[in-house]
Amino acid sequence: MQDLIRHLPAIIYEYTIYPDGQCKFTFVSESSSTIVGLAPEAIMADAALLDSIVHEEDRDAQQESSARCIEDGRDWNWEGRMRVKENIIWVEVRSNHEQTADGVIIRRGVIQDITERKELAKESEQRYLSLVDRLPIGIVIHKQGKLVFANSQAYQILGSKKSTGLIGTDVLNFVHPDYHQRIARRMKEGGGILAPMVEQKYVRIDGKIIDVETMSSPFTFQGEACVQVIFRDITERKQTEERIKKNETLLTQLFQNIPMAVVQLNDMGKVEQVNKGFEEMFGFTLEELKGKSINDFIVPEELVHEGVDLNNLITANRIVSIETIRKTRNGKLINVILYGMPVMLDHQTIGIYGVYVDFTDRKKVEDELKIRNTELDNFVYKVSHDLRAPLSSILGLVNLARLPGNTDNPMDYIDIIGEKVQHLDHFIGDVLSHSKNLKMDVTTSQVDFEQIIDRTFQDLNYLDGAKEMVRNVKVEGEIFYSDPWRISEIFRNLISNAVKYRQLAIAKPQIDVKIYIDNHRAEISFADNGIGIDDVSLAKIFEMFYRATEQSDGSGIGLYIVKNAVEKLGGQITVASQLNIGTRFHIILPNRVNLVVPTPQSQVVEQR
Repeated sequence: MQDLIRHLPAIIYEYTIYPDGQCKFTFVSESSSTIVGLAPEAIMADAALLDSIVHEEDRDAQQESSARCIEDGRDWNWEGRMRVKENIIWVEVRSNHEQTADGVIIRRGVIQDITERKELAKESEQRYLSLVDRLPIGIVIHKQGKLVFANSQAYQILGSKKSTGLIGTDVLNFVHPDYHQRIARRMKEGGGILAPMVEQKYVRIDGKIIDVETMSSPFTFQGEACVQVIFRDITERKQTEERIKKNETLLTQLFQNIPMAVVQLNDMGKVEQVNKGFEEMFGFTLEELKGKSINDFIVPEELVHEGVDLNNLITANRIVSIETIRKTRNGKLINVILYGMPVMLDHQTIGIYGVYVDFTDRKKVEDELKIRNTELDNFVYKVSHDLRAPLSSILGLVNLARLPGNTDNPMDYIDIIGEKVQHLDHFIGDVLSHSKNLKMDVTTSQVDFEQIIDRTFQDLNYLDGAKEMVRNVKVEGEIFYSDPWRISEIFRNLISNAVKYRQLAIAKPQIDVKIYIDNHRAEISFADNGIGIDDVSLAKIFEMFYRATEQSDGSGIGLYIVKNAVEKLGGQITVASQLNIGTRFHIILPNRVNLVVPTPQSQVVEQR
């Protein structure tokens, strides 16, 4: 385990503050040399050495935060910058606060380089924070028998929720009646005496009796004399396992609860132990893996040689850190950062630690960002082109009107300029709709398809040919809940395209809309008898700025907006078309009825 400390990407330390004001580090792990560029011996010899490399802009806040936590008698958590050689790094310092009976304050904690984490998604940061927040022991503090503090594990062990609350509860409420007199006598005699670890029984909120291992000690909380009780549920251990050794160390608990996948191999490369994070990440239990080669389970076939080479390198006392791919129990491939560290004893490798950090989500974000950047470049180019074209035409007409001796009718120019301005207005409207669809959260309320379609036709009445369109709309089934604005955008673009790309030779261009709704989804069929789309163009119509025909001078992003709106709503869209016959869109949208917040009964009565 000490080898694990040595190679962990964090500094583990113990810091002691004496009543006379003297401060010193009583323990600093060897990783301080690589993380902050200071040898542990130097830090332990001069406690101020670590403060001296704190960035000058963060130093006051760091000292103020530390002093305030000492004064309040609470745990310390600080993030800031440090100057390490030529570099500035971000670090996070977390430590607990323990004050002994003689006034000595002891801080035990970790210092971790979070430079990379500061640049990653917040989810990565949250995983680290849970490392110190989920210790598998319950801790409560009581003052004269009344609880004034309880950690998360205490709530879990006692079967309570934080919303319900334990604060203010009599501590004896959770002590089994068989132990009441003993605990009450001890509290009466004084809580200032250190009570050794003992086994007893607690009664949970739900009445279940559990076995616990507990100890108490004097503690100063918020400046007042209190008693701290540390306990853990040993019910399952007493029933199914032999007693856990009392000398189990914090590092063993850290191994089990660290929010990363960790596997321990023996000197032959066979699995000895895996932590909870490993089981959750890869889906394999220790029972399935123990004594077997890890490569047979999580290494993809094409990377088998890599897995063997890594084991050989680590066994040869080389620390490995690479980005690679591993597979889960169900065959899913995930991107991981793999840290491989040998465990040495008397210059011999007796085992290997493998630590896996899943950065699949970060990889997806990076890939998505590349795609979005490409789309943005194309978007900016196309928008600037389509904005400048009508503006250039308008400027040309203005210059033409200014020519000496020009006898053209100015109203002709004004009509053309009006058309160009109208085209600009429609194009800008489409661009704004696209932006709004990308950024606006999905809302949920009742959708009236017939009303939306009627209003859309009214809004598009200005389009040439809109008044001649024959529409057949049929809506049947259950009430539908979704985002009315996005539904309106879908129909606005579909109807607009049907009008623009109608067959001019047909006397009665037609639109047929059939919608069937059940409690799970709405199936929408939107068909027209327009000019249709050829097979080559059909595969590209949902691309940004793609125009399948020159019949219309539209923006070319209408169907792109439709597809994105459908996807935002969690739906699917397909299209089929024949030249000179027409086009049919088939859309499936989920009914978000389960996401509707019920109206309180009191409000229903008032509305009636």
